[in-house]
Amino acid sequence: MHTAVREIEKKAQKADVTAFSVGDTVRVEVEIIEGEKTRTQAFEGVVIAFKGASSRATFTVRRIASGVGVERTFPLHSPRVASIALVRRGKVRRAKLYYLRRKVGKKARVKEGRTRPLEGAPAEEAAGPNTDAEA
Repeated sequence: MHTAVREIEKKAQKADVTAFSVGDTVRVEVEIIEGEKTRTQAFEGVVIAFKGASSRATFTVRRIASGVGVERTFPLHSPRVASIALVRRGKVRRAKLYYLRRKVGKKARVKEGRTRPLEGAPAEEAAGPNTDAEA
């Protein structure tokens, strides 16, 4: 790729992107424009896919709304994406979780991963339960 394109893409990238991966549950706040007014709308669900790289990266979030599966793809560095909050870490062994589309109810859950601490959590809570013996 040309260096000029790389420089333009680097300028388009956000500096403060929350680190998350496939299987994590996230809350994405998106700016919605209705006429002249703008508001933020939250979309919370499981990240089932990542695509692309650098400023073109996108991620797909899936949730169940009124018994119907809803998926939405967001550009990672879009100015319309106000914030991405990590709700829960997930433990998965796949890069794409498209198989969740066929699952319903409890079978559609992702196991909780405890390998990485949540951002913003104190170090004691992120490390897990206290293993010291109290006498």
